[in-house]
Amino acid sequence: MALTRWLRGHSFCLSRRKRSLLWKLTVVALASLLFCEFLIYYLVIFWCRWPEVGTPAPGRQGPVLKAMFLADTHLLGEITGHWLDKLRREWQMERAFQTALWLLQPEVVFILGDVFDEGKWSSSKAWEEETARFRQMFRHPGHVQLKVVAGNHDIGFHYEMSPYKVKRFEEVFSSDRLFSWKGVNFVMVNSVALEGDGCGICSEVEAELTEVSRRLNCSLEVPGSSQCAGGQQLPASAPILLQHYPLYRASDANCSGEDAAPPEERNIPFQEKYDVLSREASQKLLWWFRPRLILSGHTHSACEVLHRGGVPEISVPSFSWRNRNNPSFIMGSFTPRDHALSKCFLPLEGTVLSTYCAAAGLLVVLTFARLECLASPFLSVWTLLRMHMAR
Repeated sequence: MALTRWLRGHSFCLSRRKRSLLWKLTVVALASLLFCEFLIYYLVIFWCRWPEVGTPAPGRQGPVLKAMFLADTHLLGEITGHWLDKLRREWQMERAFQTALWLLQPEVVFILGDVFDEGKWSSSKAWEEETARFRQMFRHPGHVQLKVVAGNHDIGFHYEMSPYKVKRFEEVFSSDRLFSWKGVNFVMVNSVALEGDGCGICSEVEAELTEVSRRLNCSLEVPGSSQCAGGQQLPASAPILLQHYPLYRASDANCSGEDAAPPEERNIPFQEKYDVLSREASQKLLWWFRPRLILSGHTHSACEVLHRGGVPEISVPSFSWRNRNNPSFIMGSFTPRDHALSKCFLPLEGTVLSTYCAAAGLLVVLTFARLECLASPFLSVWTLLRMHMAR
């Protein structure tokens, strides 16, 4: 009888310990998920700050435009994208973008091409599905502008590009080549079409850019010029060029920083019209617009280049963890005469994986520790039974 009562008591204790173990395992698992999939984005992006533009002369301070620049999101398609990879990468980018919108409150966001990974191949149905996913991931309040320039994965390389692909892209993301706000001019270039071979799309794009150049030059001339009569006057401000392909540079040999190309890749020569624009197209853009700043994507790595006339170009790294372990985006503060840039890094994928591994290790330790505690009563019962049988 005593043994029976003892066994009943220990059975109750074992049940209570099992429930306690299950509760602890659940808490650890949920805490790690909450941290890695939500909180880490807030903890990292919280430390990003808008840069301050230089102090202007008294009475000349104008409104400051806050703009975000990201590139190469590469939303996966149905051909090469594995469903689990697609789910993971899109969740990461959505959480990062929505967190940045909430914490940083930009007024305009620019995406510098290669929004999609398979836009150049997508069927009409696949294109609709991909654009719907894009709208969900990069949803934004009505007071925030979202502008996108075309990349080679969106409309194809020059030899893959067609009027149909360009049209469907522009129907979703607009065909505007010029965007002006708070006295700041942004020129959005379809750099894929700057092949220089006289193709129909190329000629049309060059004609559009020539007209934008004329309007910008007119904004800097004395009013009343015969060539500038009529039309809406643009702000008298040197423009910022936004494009997917970088201007011509031989390689990334002079690029540095934690998000630059790996050292073993920096000296690989770039191919004109594939990795970067041709020399001729680059000279045309510099001559047409005389920009004060150029921002580009395509390489997936960061770089700062100083072009002829002291014009700086910033290559924006990829926003996707599929392309690099440390994605980032550029934050810019702009006035008609000045600008300042800073970079905001997103959570390292290595940090997320390490956190999950640590949580898994803790779960294993808790489980084994509890199993040892559960095993000791059974050993006691076996000892008592043997003593009872020996009598």
